[in-house]
Amino acid sequence: MAQLEFYGAAQTVTGSMHLLILPEGVVALDCGLFQGRRQWSREMNLSFPFPPKQVQTVLLSHAHIDHSGKIPYLFRYGFDGRIIATSATCDLCDLMLADSAHIQEEDAAYWNKKRAKTEADRIEPLYTMDDARRAAGHFHGVRYNEPVPFADGCTATFLEAGHILGSACILVEINRSRPIRLLYTGDLGRFDMPILRNPSNPLPQVDYLITESTYANRRHKDVYGMEGELVQIINETRQAGGKIVIPSFSVGRTQHLVYWLSHAMAEGSLERLPVYVDSPLSVRVTGVFKGHPECYDGEARDFWHSEGDVFGRGLVTYITDVQQSKQLNYTKEPCVIISASGMAEAGRILHHLKNNIEDKRNTVVIVGYQAQHTLGRRIVDRHEELKIYGKMYKLRARVETLNGFSAHADVDDFVRLLGPLASGLKAAFVVHGEEDQLNAMKQILGKAGCSNVEAPAPGERFSLLEY
Repeated sequence: MAQLEFYGAAQTVTGSMHLLILPEGVVALDCGLFQGRRQWSREMNLSFPFPPKQVQTVLLSHAHIDHSGKIPYLFRYGFDGRIIATSATCDLCDLMLADSAHIQEEDAAYWNKKRAKTEADRIEPLYTMDDARRAAGHFHGVRYNEPVPFADGCTATFLEAGHILGSACILVEINRSRPIRLLYTGDLGRFDMPILRNPSNPLPQVDYLITESTYANRRHKDVYGMEGELVQIINETRQAGGKIVIPSFSVGRTQHLVYWLSHAMAEGSLERLPVYVDSPLSVRVTGVFKGHPECYDGEARDFWHSEGDVFGRGLVTYITDVQQSKQLNYTKEPCVIISASGMAEAGRILHHLKNNIEDKRNTVVIVGYQAQHTLGRRIVDRHEELKIYGKMYKLRARVETLNGFSAHADVDDFVRLLGPLASGLKAAFVVHGEEDQLNAMKQILGKAGCSNVEAPAPGERFSLLEY
């Protein structure tokens, strides 16, 4: 008998983890960190629905921390199985989980030094660098479209999701007394995005579907229109003698920006100017992108063959050294500075913002979702003063928000990808969304012919034999 239990990303958008319960053990579909308010997220991350040693395998859709970031925690508390993912996802996780562990250790050290008033207030990191290194040795990289056994009579096939490098939808086939076919979408991407191939289309017919719903109630702007807007903003800022500062996520968004800017400069729509990527993690992640051209779409492959590199060879300067980073503060000429973190909550971007937001010649370009209570959100909302490193700075720089860069599928993508599956489903489970998004996805699938659509609550369990 097979059951599904929904834990993370159930009626929320973080901590993705869905559990396939088989007679011989538990298989986790993703194992992500909860992200949000400190106390709530820590409480959620310290809990687990099963003893980790009962988990047999993790089938990992992609490397984003809200999908992969709890994997070292499993090893810390007894898990000793395999993490099966595409080869590109394995390489990204090697970097990202180590970075996450470093953050866990630093956060715990800061709390214990600055905030803990008694011994009882002290905290341990959720996991350590040693845990991340131990996890790295258990990743098993696979190719797209090749079934991989993970339990007796069970296979997983990874299909292109088009979301980030290495991202996949996972087709689970249980070939026992009653065969079952289950598709987990992970995070679905968009069609015609730069660098990456489109999501697999058509997706295979299955009995059960677990789908994200992040933007099921929204239509994105055309991404190539965003490229033109970005070029215009850069040209206008350059004419004013200013700098362009872009807070950007290290995985996916930074590489897309560099690709667009390199493409624009190579074809002549953007006059050459210095472009700096100032983030050690972004630099390392870009190295992983360079190592996986098998994931590129036709356009990126052509650009790669003509230019020798899709990430700005000779056009873009990648910075890891602290002193080189500091030198950007004294650069007078117009330039583009791309730096992490994407919501401007940590990292080198804070230094670039504090040194540039008080100059009205400069422009801050926001290219990603900014959560409530983040510095990035306060910039979008044009707060007159911003606190950075405990000091107040006046926001005099120009602020531009480009909302078309999202790598998540929107309503039209969902209809195109999932609509053809709906009438053949015994049941669909909608996750990774708030109430409005969940309801929108339920409507999409219902209109397309699926009569059983669930939006599971955390901890809710379903027997697949009941449908």
